[in-house]
Amino acid sequence: MKLKRIIAGLTSVVMLGSLAGCGSVTPDVTPDVTPDVTDQIAGDENTADAADGSDAASDGTEGAEASSNVPTLNELYGDDTIQITVFSQLANYSGKLTGWFAEVMKREFNCEMTIIPDTDGMFDTRMESGNLGDIVVFGSNGDQYQRAVAEGMLYDWNEDDLLTNYGSYIKEYMPYALENNANLNESVNGEKVVYGFGHNVASSTEDHEAFFYTMDLRWDLYKELGYPEINNIDELYQLLVDMKGICPKDENGNETYAVSLWPDWDGNMVMYVKAFATCYWGYDEMGFGLYDVETGDFHYALEENGPYLKSLKFFNKLYQAGLIDPNSMTQTYNEMSEKVQAGGVFFSIFDYAGSALYNTEPHLEADKGMYPVVPKDASPLCYGMNVLGGNRIWTIGANTEYPELCMAIINYLSTPEGYMTYWWGPKDLCWYYDDEGNTCFTELGEAAYKDRKGTMMPDEWGGGNFNDGTFQANNTTWSKDASNPDSNGETYNCENWKSRRSDAKYGVLDDWRNFTGVYNSQEYMNTTNYKVALGTSYTESKRSEELKLIWEQVAECLVNYSWQAIYASSDEEYDRIVAEMIKKCGEYDPNGECLAWCENEASIRCALEDQVR
Repeated sequence: MKLKRIIAGLTSVVMLGSLAGCGSVTPDVTPDVTPDVTDQIAGDENTADAADGSDAASDGTEGAEASSNVPTLNELYGDDTIQITVFSQLANYSGKLTGWFAEVMKREFNCEMTIIPDTDGMFDTRMESGNLGDIVVFGSNGDQYQRAVAEGMLYDWNEDDLLTNYGSYIKEYMPYALENNANLNESVNGEKVVYGFGHNVASSTEDHEAFFYTMDLRWDLYKELGYPEINNIDELYQLLVDMKGICPKDENGNETYAVSLWPDWDGNMVMYVKAFATCYWGYDEMGFGLYDVETGDFHYALEENGPYLKSLKFFNKLYQAGLIDPNSMTQTYNEMSEKVQAGGVFFSIFDYAGSALYNTEPHLEADKGMYPVVPKDASPLCYGMNVLGGNRIWTIGANTEYPELCMAIINYLSTPEGYMTYWWGPKDLCWYYDDEGNTCFTELGEAAYKDRKGTMMPDEWGGGNFNDGTFQANNTTWSKDASNPDSNGETYNCENWKSRRSDAKYGVLDDWRNFTGVYNSQEYMNTTNYKVALGTSYTESKRSEELKLIWEQVAECLVNYSWQAIYASSDEEYDRIVAEMIKKCGEYDPNGECLAWCENEASIRCALEDQVR
């Protein structure tokens, strides 16, 4: 069967050589997978023949061994529609799920979902209540995940053969990700315990994931300015100034800006500031600073002339020139999105907050679009494929009444059909495989891909627009660039489907292709001086209770003062605010414990990366 290709890809890790270049991560050791975690997952031929993903896991037992002895969800729960909660630290949505994905859940599992985001204090509140939720999605495998494990708030996936009976696809095709999770947890009675797996699981380690730090720029305005060279950050700044000069108002008559930020995802630092350092200089976020993926060096956020403060100064420079949306500190991601869609923003470091929002059919037909334009001295970061999975973890709450249902839903999202549905909508309605196994969009699917908010779904599939109907938990199972074994050698990423390669339908795209000499954004990014963050089993170490308190105070100080610095009206005011930020953070952490912790983490991560180089 086609699915056995994944097992072949996973087990071939032992034959891979050393790192062949910046775009190829090839470890010379096999991840440590032991039979006690998954009962020799990859060796069970009985499950392989039943787990092709073509029959969605509506009974929760897809591919299960001796399935006649495993109760179906209907036998367990009856005919009543089940209400489940999904507590997600990655969600930007709150309330009952509606739209097409809700309809998928109703048809496949006879359940309705309520999404609970991790707003201020929500994690602690739910921990104190003794119930995190039914499905629980962690934003990282660090402190809060480890606390939930230690306090018995998560369900053991091996208990009562839950994984075997209702998560057989995961068990068979994500063995390294399961083992990686087991290695995070304390053993119980000498047995390893699995509570879930991390996001973006790879089917092989041979390539990097798709770029999402793409530096999308309003190409129509760039063309109007005569395609000026962008050699460095100063020339990028001047270009954004010039764009404002020729496009001072958006389609609704509102003022335009170079960038529009949002605070929703701020954590240890201001998200957009540290992410710019990742996008421009190729440093990866780590604790209170940025990690050099090539040298293993750690740069503290408060380091003089370090990447975080260089990035912060750049945004203040934009603000002083009237190029930053003044609502950036208070608006939501959705409010920012509306401004991008209305042509109010010229530049985005992220593709999902740039071209994915702006490049609608009406804009493209009007020869307007956003496409990557990377300065010559920039080194955007991308992430290596990782069979171990990432740090955003799918788990099940220990006190759920419906562990089998939760397991079956996560399992469904890990099958080829379920994961395709997660990204692109219901099969046959939005996408299909042609006679040769190539992945194709339907007319509706293509429209939804091009304009997620402007494409309306049929009433029988929940109605509303495509974007609002997505699964709002905001986490992935497979890497988007993992192989889809149900297809003819393609990935889940539609950018790489053979069916979608065609002559440019729009003048703005044709102009960008002619200028860059490439077909799409991913091909363009592969021509840049990019850096790769290697996929390893690294996870944050636990912090002591004393350090946790210091950490929270420093984080609050760093974020609040960083926003103040962005909004400084002069260089003198900016310097005063930054100096005050450094002073205050030092008062909260007089012994430099946060920096010491980060530097130690960098050394751990660097050692793990050396193993796969």
